[in-house]
Amino acid sequence: MPIATKDLSAVAAKWAARAQAAGADYAAGVKSTTKDWAAHTAAASHTWAAGVQEAVGNKRFERGVERAGNAKWQANAAGKGAARYPQGVAGGTSAFASGFGPFLQTIQGLNLPPRSPRGSPANVQRVSAIMDALHAKKMSG
Repeated sequence: MPIATKDLSAVAAKWAARAQAAGADYAAGVKSTTKDWAAHTAAASHTWAAGVQEAVGNKRFERGVERAGNAKWQANAAGKGAARYPQGVAGGTSAFASGFGPFLQTIQGLNLPPRSPRGSPANVQRVSAIMDALHAKKMSG
């Protein structure tokens, strides 16, 4: 005998209404936890890696992208993404500065080879010097 359920539109509407009203509960739960998120997350890195490798092997990422399609991405990015982007940038300004600051210092500390005429292959050495320095900075921690 089939299981009786509400129709999908009613389930989705209830989920949306309850989830949207749960913002304060979400924040309270985050603030009141006694568990160390960073320690637990770092300790589970092997589980994360195994899950990612399994997903790669099963091509779940590709299948998910194909299932969503370009139209869904475009609608969500232009709609939700564009509306949320300014607030996210404003909230992340100090994190950007602290994350990018060491890389900017690396760039500022470089002594680049002299500029050559436009189109000269020698100018690539300037780009390579920056690329190598930034890569070394990233790999150093």
